[in-house]
Amino acid sequence: MVTPNPSGDREKVVSKLPSWLRQDLKVRAAELGVDIQDAASEGISAWHSADADYSPIDTAGSTSFSTWLPPGQWDELKSTCNERGIPFVQGLAQSIQLWLDTHPSPRHRPVTGIAQRKIVINQKGGVGKTAVAAGIASALAEDGMSVLLVDYDPQGHLSDQLGVGQIAPGADSLVLHMCGEARGNLRDLVVTIEEPRFGKRLHVLPACPDGFLLDAKIAVARMRNKEAALERALEPLEKDFDAIVVDCPPSLGMATDAAIYYGRRRQGEGEGISGMVIPVLAEDSSATAYAMLADQIESLRDDLSLDIEYLGLVVNLYDSRRGFVATSSLQEWRELGDPRVLAVIGDLKEQREAVRMHRPLLAYAPHSDQSEIMRQIAREIS
Repeated sequence: MVTPNPSGDREKVVSKLPSWLRQDLKVRAAELGVDIQDAASEGISAWHSADADYSPIDTAGSTSFSTWLPPGQWDELKSTCNERGIPFVQGLAQSIQLWLDTHPSPRHRPVTGIAQRKIVINQKGGVGKTAVAAGIASALAEDGMSVLLVDYDPQGHLSDQLGVGQIAPGADSLVLHMCGEARGNLRDLVVTIEEPRFGKRLHVLPACPDGFLLDAKIAVARMRNKEAALERALEPLEKDFDAIVVDCPPSLGMATDAAIYYGRRRQGEGEGISGMVIPVLAEDSSATAYAMLADQIESLRDDLSLDIEYLGLVVNLYDSRRGFVATSSLQEWRELGDPRVLAVIGDLKEQREAVRMHRPLLAYAPHSDQSEIMRQIAREIS
């Protein structure tokens, strides 16, 4: 519905919009000091002018949304929707999402100039490190941060899951940069995830199979402070990103020492920002593996006098139907207290489907329970 303004400079329009998207628009406009009607108008203009094929937005349960637009813009939006063969509400939702993507929140800009570092770590395989790392990075990018997601595992599951090609053996890679054998600029290896939801703010440093030799290469390399190898390699990139999320290999070797060192709290950095995020399972073997990892972290902390923070645990792939072992194990994780349990993620299908489609979960199923939990974790640790 369109109602002309007596002055003729704006028309009141009434349509529908998902409540979550309307709330995001309201919050972002307030953060940036922008009038909602101007934000909506800018988004519609940008969407109308763009040739991109935007990902569909779930508009189920949309409720009434009204704003004021320049004369003719509402009809122009309807015409463009007809040309693209999509419902009008879908076109409006995509326009608003485009404005949000191109106007990131200022909340997480690092005051200290130090990029946040989230180290997703556990030497036990199969606990969902890759899913948690990708989910956290996606949520931070969705919320306006420029994020680098580092595939530090030579198996390359993260790269594969996101449809990013791994670096060929022998080519320039993070491994060579860590060992002082760099052949180029590490920034040239970074790949941008082309999903409209992230507004070109989510980036990946792909894995290289040479990483299987990383422990041995660090051991024989002629370098001081070998624990700082990862930091020396990534430090030149830090100025380009608000956050760096590292998906670690299932290992207790020197590569893991380097990751732990990289996630330490630096001088001038606030508490609860950089540190270890540890995915675990609700089972006894996961508790044993966690104890081994904690010993390694504490040894490194004591030997080098480091300030290493546990940002928290993520109990992953939880299913209470597995009975007493699962429920009692979850209770034990919660009773630890420090580190705290950031979230419990169920064994749901959306993550597996996203992997099959080679897309980030938050782009494939943005309104799924798993996506909401990833956003919750990101809010807790940023």
